[in-house]
Amino acid sequence: MRVKVLPFGVSKDWLGVAAAIVELPEGASVGVLLQHLTARFLDPGQTMRGIAVSVNAEYATAGHVLRDGDEVGLLPPVSGGSARMADESGESPDSQPIVIALTQERIDTEKLLAEAKRGEDGAVVVFDGIVRNNTRGRQTLHLDYEAYEEMAENQMRELAEGARNRFAVRHVTIVHRLGRLEVGETSVLIVVASAHRAAAFEASRWVIDTLKKTVPIWKKETFADGVVWADGEPFPAELALDPEDAHEQ
Repeated sequence: MRVKVLPFGVSKDWLGVAAAIVELPEGASVGVLLQHLTARFLDPGQTMRGIAVSVNAEYATAGHVLRDGDEVGLLPPVSGGSARMADESGESPDSQPIVIALTQERIDTEKLLAEAKRGEDGAVVVFDGIVRNNTRGRQTLHLDYEAYEEMAENQMRELAEGARNRFAVRHVTIVHRLGRLEVGETSVLIVVASAHRAAAFEASRWVIDTLKKTVPIWKKETFADGVVWADGEPFPAELALDPEDAHEQ
């Protein structure tokens, strides 16, 4: 059988290709695929430990059995066209409980904040993540963000729905920039509206912290003295895979 492998972030550098078609025996698992890729593409001693894997835009375990035609994403720890809203109900933005977007355009914070507010809200908390001019003492020139877009939108929607259910907030907006960003520009905007301030604060913190660990968006940093893929936060234990320990189930 054949599966399509899509590397993202630094895994593109590991494999040296933007995509690959890999032939595997029938019934092969994700773990078997990772072992195959390690042997075929990686240098001796190099490892893909700590990555997560998706199958058809859903997180998958090492024991997941692959099928012919599956699309497998290699997702290193994440760093966290026009905007596409995940809610396609046709409602106006200010009546939607969830607004999700990936966009190549500048994020209009004031507009999104105004659209999130409703008369019954007692608090609106905004997290505005911006590009700073240095990282660990290195001068930043610009950043480039890329995403596994279909999967990222699904994960962002699940995150917003989770925040509404967990913290009983009324509205969640999550918008993330892709492409090249200059210093001072907004990379991610989160707006949480709620009747009570405590819930809004807690939900906003939970959304950004979880987004940085689970939503497949990666950041390449261009400094005055070099270019690197940003080290992401480790995946939660249930998502991270170790190819050396992965065996066919």
